[in-house]
Amino acid sequence: MGAMGAITDVPGVRVGHQQKSGDGWLTGVTVVLPPPGTCGSVDVQGGGPATHETDALDPTTLVSAVDAVVLTGGSAYGLASAAGAQRWCEENGRGFAVPGGVVPIVPAAAIFDLGRGGDFSARPTPDMGYAATAAAAAQTEGHDVGRGNVGAGTGAVMARTYKGGVGTASVTLENGVVVGAIAVVNALGLPLTPPGNREPSARSVVPPHEPPNLASSAREPGSRGPTLDARIRVPDSPSGGAAPPPLNTTLVVVATNAVLDVAECKRTAAASHAGIARALNPSHTLADGDTVFCLSTQAVALDRSDEAARRHSLITLQSAAADVVRLAILDGVASAEAVSTAAGDYGVFGAR
Repeated sequence: MGAMGAITDVPGVRVGHQQKSGDGWLTGVTVVLPPPGTCGSVDVQGGGPATHETDALDPTTLVSAVDAVVLTGGSAYGLASAAGAQRWCEENGRGFAVPGGVVPIVPAAAIFDLGRGGDFSARPTPDMGYAATAAAAAQTEGHDVGRGNVGAGTGAVMARTYKGGVGTASVTLENGVVVGAIAVVNALGLPLTPPGNREPSARSVVPPHEPPNLASSAREPGSRGPTLDARIRVPDSPSGGAAPPPLNTTLVVVATNAVLDVAECKRTAAASHAGIARALNPSHTLADGDTVFCLSTQAVALDRSDEAARRHSLITLQSAAADVVRLAILDGVASAEAVSTAAGDYGVFGAR
């Protein structure tokens, strides 16, 4: 597992992080800053999302351009960090032109990390959102992206126990289209590795135990198939007792230099959710706010010479996007580092 490349392999895309840890803090903000004129949309499939300005990205609404995407900790409180990203965009003349100025289009989504540093009130602020945006703008073309315990991944965990984080990956298709993704892994579930099908990588993720059998070998009389053991699908409470499911979210931004309209960005975001399901088990639960944004920098035209060519181009791109999301998630898991705070100890998944 692991990944090659980064979302910044898509020309013009930059990423900035801002985080705080210690003294009760364990949270942060990640901003994806695309080039001006970038088109975008979003698809939310988790049952517990915390989002801002996602309705503006619907294909039936007025605007099509996205000025920045904010991924943040702090749950709904952390969405305040988007105001800082908006302030930076306004100061730099980026936004939807209106009489007297601009209105920056800055959608945002948050993970739940409240209290993981020990202080429930320690959550991202507008100033942190501004700093993360400024950090992204200061980066050079094609820069490397911080991974693991940075930005919105600072307070991310998996299954109540293991440290999550930020990961990224990219792929270049034969037609010159680049597809990249960045993920913040804060999942209810754990990485899903098919037995006997582990992919080699310098940063490998090795489960700390043998993969469980998802189905019993025996069938009940008259049953139509094997019975799934649901106990392995929801992590137990650390105390061993009954507890409500933890609040989690995997956030993703997919970016491509292919020319897509808003509806095609929406469909690509929806298809990219398959990458979350391929990487994490379970995913898209009532306790996850799984959200995928898709950005198109409008640089490389797809083959649309006829309807068959158009369909083939879009299907190829969307298939690549799903797999890049999977790799970005696994990269985030592999890059995470153990953390101990007043609220608890979060180890590395796969550490023995």
